[in-house]
Amino acid sequence: MAFSDEEVDNASMPLLDHLVELRRRLIYCVAGLIVLFFVCYAFAPEIYGFLVQPLADILAEKGGGERRMIYTALQEAFFTYVKVAFFAAAFLGFPLIAVQLYRFVAPGLYRHERRAFVPFLVATPVLFFIGGAVAYYVVFPLAWRFFLGFEMSGEEGGLPIQLEAKVAEYLSLVMQLIFAFGLVFEMPVVMTLLGRAGLITARGMREKRKYAIVAAFIAAAILTPPDVISQIGLAVPAILLYELSILAVGYVERRTERAREAAEAEAEG
Repeated sequence: MAFSDEEVDNASMPLLDHLVELRRRLIYCVAGLIVLFFVCYAFAPEIYGFLVQPLADILAEKGGGERRMIYTALQEAFFTYVKVAFFAAAFLGFPLIAVQLYRFVAPGLYRHERRAFVPFLVATPVLFFIGGAVAYYVVFPLAWRFFLGFEMSGEEGGLPIQLEAKVAEYLSLVMQLIFAFGLVFEMPVVMTLLGRAGLITARGMREKRKYAIVAAFIAAAILTPPDVISQIGLAVPAILLYELSILAVGYVERRTERAREAAEAEAEG
């Protein structure tokens, strides 16, 4: 079947419009992240001091004189501050990215679908920040105490074994854990959206619970350092969030079923 040039142009316009809108939203995201990066770079030492505070508190509890962090390359401290600024900008800019994503998909939604999407838009950054807070306030103190437990004082003429952490390596570890927890805490939002789309059901999630538990520990082993504290610290919340997702998907299914029955009753009436 042949199409005229006009029909082809009319068919391609919606796609072109979507691409233009996508480019605009990406520009907003990039511009916002650049602004946040320069703002965060001005406060990079303070932000890094905040990130290193859990380790500093534990080292102060252990005593043993003045402790320090080191860097072994001339440019390492500078690039560490750049990474700190980028990390903070990405973390703080997550709501901006979520809003731009919503603004991109909103024109293709009905009014009631847009209203239903708003709670997910609010929950996404909130859950991400909660995940980061759990990593910082709960997992970091436990994991750092575990790692520092391998220090040795060097009594009876032996050489002491003490931590002299590198600033770049410490920052990489902290960023890895915070983003891992933040992303895992998005599970209820993702699962609920899949439930609304009819791709998963609460019953199916219950039947596959044992596989989800295994997957949680596998994901924790991949996303965290090879220690039992941080792995359990990520796997246990992931399992609890999976159970919460089952409840959320079940609630969505009940609401959808009630709405369908009401629509059928109205049509029959």
